[in-house]
Amino acid sequence: MKFFIGFLLVLCCFYSCSKQNNQNIDVSKVDVNFKVNRFDIDFYTTEAKDLQQLKNKYAVFFPKEITDSIAIAKINSKDEQELFAETQKVYKDFEPIKKQLTSLFKHVKYYNPKFKSPKVVTMLTNIDYESRVVYADSLLILSLDVFLGKNHPFYNDYPNYIKENNTKEHLIVDVANTIIAQQVLPKPNDRTFLQKMIAEGVKLYVLDAYLPTVANHLKFGANPDKYNWLLANEEQIWSYFIEKELLFSTDTKLNSRFLETAPFSKFYSEQDKLSPGKVGVWVGWQIVRSYMKHNNVSLQELLKMNTTDLYSKSKYKPRK
Repeated sequence: MKFFIGFLLVLCCFYSCSKQNNQNIDVSKVDVNFKVNRFDIDFYTTEAKDLQQLKNKYAVFFPKEITDSIAIAKINSKDEQELFAETQKVYKDFEPIKKQLTSLFKHVKYYNPKFKSPKVVTMLTNIDYESRVVYADSLLILSLDVFLGKNHPFYNDYPNYIKENNTKEHLIVDVANTIIAQQVLPKPNDRTFLQKMIAEGVKLYVLDAYLPTVANHLKFGANPDKYNWLLANEEQIWSYFIEKELLFSTDTKLNSRFLETAPFSKFYSEQDKLSPGKVGVWVGWQIVRSYMKHNNVSLQELLKMNTTDLYSKSKYKPRK
């Protein structure tokens, strides 16, 4: 989104393969209304004589730094038109995504009655991976060219663990995660590995609530094989954390080994490349799920819990 995103970010500052969770609720009576503006279509099909009309409709995307000549050159660029054509193959019919957004917004509003559905704007960003989804209260911007499918040739230079999430199925997950990131979530009481795991696990549990029908491996962001590795090795993962005395460690190197997006987690064993990144985040997710299973609390109450109390009351036991 390098052509527009710099201005949008300033604006924002001012304005599975596995068993699904059981958080299905009836949201049929939750009312949400929102508009979808296809800026990508409007922009790349505009002729010079109609540019002012486009600028009037999307004034926020046309600050004075973007002259008419720059805009027209971008519209007429062969590479830009190829990107637009490829995106249209996947998203010409946006209705399926709109239905997913409607369901998501209904779930968010169910748990957060003050939530107001944002206006949705679709655009192309020259595959700006860092700005794939931008959410700012009343505006949700979707970079459709980042979600064309993991095998699309546009992503040939991307590492596999990154392009694994460049699919149509991951778009709604990224939207939900972006909304969650704007909400008030519990902060770790200290800097221990366990506290960080649980804090991240809470976010995934909220994702469970907002996207109850989405496969777990999609929500976690791992391919099915690597997600199944987690299921098969949960006890071994937990035992490793215990034996290496990692749970209460404050070693920041554990972040890159087990909490951050990576091609695999680093146990320093032959099994490493079979694992997905963020194994610690997944364990935190299981701890939070165990807590919610054994404690009669609402989602809102969960978000007020401190991570120390949550763990002590979780009764977490890894699957064997």
